[in-house]
Amino acid sequence: MSVHAIGCFLLALAPLAAFAGEAGAGADAIPVVVAVPERGEVRFERTPLEPRVPERFRLDGHTFAFETEFARTSGPIRIYKVRFPSPVRTAIEANNTVHGEYYIPEGEGPFPGCVVLHILGGEFPLSQMVANSLARKRVAALFIKMPYYGERRANGSPRRMISRDPEETVEGMTQAVLDIRRAAAWLAARPEVDPSKLGVTGISLGGIMSALSAAAEPRFRKVAIYLGGGKLAEALWELEHEDAAEFRRRWRDAGGTRDSFLETVAPVDPATYAHLLKDRDVLMVAARHDEIIPAKCTLALWNAIGTQPELVWLDAGHISAALYLYGEMERLGRFFAPTEAGGHRALQEEGASGTSPAGRAGTLVRPRSP
Repeated sequence: MSVHAIGCFLLALAPLAAFAGEAGAGADAIPVVVAVPERGEVRFERTPLEPRVPERFRLDGHTFAFETEFARTSGPIRIYKVRFPSPVRTAIEANNTVHGEYYIPEGEGPFPGCVVLHILGGEFPLSQMVANSLARKRVAALFIKMPYYGERRANGSPRRMISRDPEETVEGMTQAVLDIRRAAAWLAARPEVDPSKLGVTGISLGGIMSALSAAAEPRFRKVAIYLGGGKLAEALWELEHEDAAEFRRRWRDAGGTRDSFLETVAPVDPATYAHLLKDRDVLMVAARHDEIIPAKCTLALWNAIGTQPELVWLDAGHISAALYLYGEMERLGRFFAPTEAGGHRALQEEGASGTSPAGRAGTLVRPRSP
C-alpha cells in the first residue's frame, strides 16, 4: 500500500474517528469559550522528581515565551496554532521553534491534557485526527511537530531527526524530548487543563517518543504507546534488509562494531529508561504482525517497564493497523478520560466480539509473544 493510499484511507476514516462519542451532546447547550491569549509566557518548574530524570533530559527552572493564532474550528472544537522556542539551539534556525496545534474542548474544564506525537514519515493528518478525537472526548490535546519536521525543516537541508547517522539521531531525539517537556509545561499552564492529569501518546515513531519522553517528564501520568517498542537498535542491526546491510557495512568500515552501535543509541532507547514508568498508567497497543516494530521490541519495552502494563495486540501489520482506528480512538478516549463504568478496559470485551477490524479494538494479552 502506497503512502498516498494510506493517507487517503486515513482521511476517509477521519469523520468516524473525529466524531466518535459526539452523539448525545446537548444540541441546545450554550457553548462556553475559554480564551487563548495570542502571546504570553510560561514558567517551567522542576518537580520534586526531577533528580530521577535522566541527566540528558533535565531542565532547570526557566520561563519561555509563546505565541498562538486561531486556526479553525472542527465542530465544537477550536484549534489554535502554537509556537514556542525549543530549549535546544541548532545550526538550522527554522528548527529552533516548536510548532504545534492546540485542540481545546468545549466548556470550562478542568480537562485532562495530552501531548500528541506524529509518525516517522511526517504525515500529520493522523496525529491531528487523534488530537481532534481526544478533544471531542473532553481531553485538551496539544499536537506538536518534532525536530526537523514541517516548518522546522529548512529548504534544501538534508538534516532529519531520524538520520542514517546514529549520533545525529541521538541529538534529534534528545531535542524532541526537551521540546515535549516544554509542551507539557505549556499545557499544564492552561487554566482549562488539570495539571495533575497530563499524558502523552503517539503512533509508531510517536509511540516510541511517547515512552521516551514520559520517562523524562514526571508530569505525564498517563502514557499510551501505539506501535512502539524498545531495544530497536538490536532489531535494526539484525534486520535482513539491503538498507540495514548497507548501514552495517558503512558502520564497520568506519571502525564501528555491533556493541559500539548499541552503545551509541542506548541513550535514546525507551527500554533504557522504561523502569521510570512503573508508577504511571501505561497502555501499550501493538500489531501482531508488525513488519516495522517486531513483537520482540514491543515485549522488550513491556518487560523493561516492570509492572506488566496493559498490552493489547491488534491482528494486523504496522500499516494495516489503521483498520482498527475507530475502535482505538474509543479506547484512547476512555484511557485519558475514563468517565464511563469500566473505563477504557471495557473495550477489551468489545474487541472480542467485534465483527470487522474497522469497528473494533484489539484484545488484551499477558506476557507472551503474539
